[in-house]
Amino acid sequence: MFPYAKITINKTSPARNVEFYPAAYSTTEESSSKSKKAYVIISPQVIPNEYEISAMMSFVGDGNYIFISTFYISDSLLKSINKKTSVAGEMLSFKDTLRVQIKNPIDYSRIAFEYPGNSYDSYISSLDSDYASILGTNEGGQPNFIKFTYKGGGAIFLHLAPMTFTNFFLLYKDNKSYYDIAFSYLPKSITEIKWDDYFRYPNYSNFSSLKFLLSNLSFKWAFWLLLLLFLLIYLFESKRKQRIIPVIAPLRNTSLDFVRTIGRLYYQRRDNLNLANKMSAHFLGHVRTKYNLQTSFLDQEFTDRLSYKSGYNKESVSNIVEHIKSIQQQQLISDEDLISFNKEIEQFYKQT
Repeated sequence: MFPYAKITINKTSPARNVEFYPAAYSTTEESSSKSKKAYVIISPQVIPNEYEISAMMSFVGDGNYIFISTFYISDSLLKSINKKTSVAGEMLSFKDTLRVQIKNPIDYSRIAFEYPGNSYDSYISSLDSDYASILGTNEGGQPNFIKFTYKGGGAIFLHLAPMTFTNFFLLYKDNKSYYDIAFSYLPKSITEIKWDDYFRYPNYSNFSSLKFLLSNLSFKWAFWLLLLLFLLIYLFESKRKQRIIPVIAPLRNTSLDFVRTIGRLYYQRRDNLNLANKMSAHFLGHVRTKYNLQTSFLDQEFTDRLSYKSGYNKESVSNIVEHIKSIQQQQLISDEDLISFNKEIEQFYKQT
């Protein structure tokens, strides 16, 4: 394609390469008369930092050319190329056939190419037509090969279907013509081509997660918003707060536990009458202490007053009182009668 051009391999950052700052070392007249260079980047992703972007834009501003073919290009570089340009999402298309079209540089007719493999391509969703020319499209007619021209005579070619430059694509039928047409847009006057290995084979030992986040405009905004959110949370949450008031458990009625324990001992001895009298005495003592009622006469007035003060059902209170009077008159109490009496007074304790 460029038989008279010198091919060099670039393995260093454009920010550290003097050749990417020609305008700083030459006058305008010298720059216009100098031979032109091209910087070719074919890489899965191109994510330069702000210094590398500045060097690349200076390189183009001096009348040179940059050819980028990638799956993913950082927002920062995209906005530096053209502020109105944006790529359709960050999800690639995974169709089982790649179909592309490219303009013939002679008659501008569209030539179609395809190959039976995964597409893995994206496209330009918006651009400024005053500074950009569409050279190729995808299957849906959306631009995937754009040329951005600058005042100094240089240009940036942005290509979003790098699978077209693989052996899989180029060796299928006559697809090598796609490669010839795409690079024929670069002028024949180019005397040096810098083939990029810096972005294609990044040095992950020097990889900085923060630098990667700040190189992407969306990630950059999200990062600073997240820091601001943490700052606001700290300012509001760092104020003194009242300590949690511990929950103090109410005192247990140990006397009731004691009575139950004694009751089990009496029940094991089968002394039902004695146990029933003890239960009756404890119940009446509980009524005297808690409700301040006299228990000398277990009559209807006593039943009514106990039901009123305790809030317990009058019929249930009447059953307990009748049961107590019955126990006081009996000489023998069965297990069933004792258990029934116990259930009645236990229910009273729970609900009052």
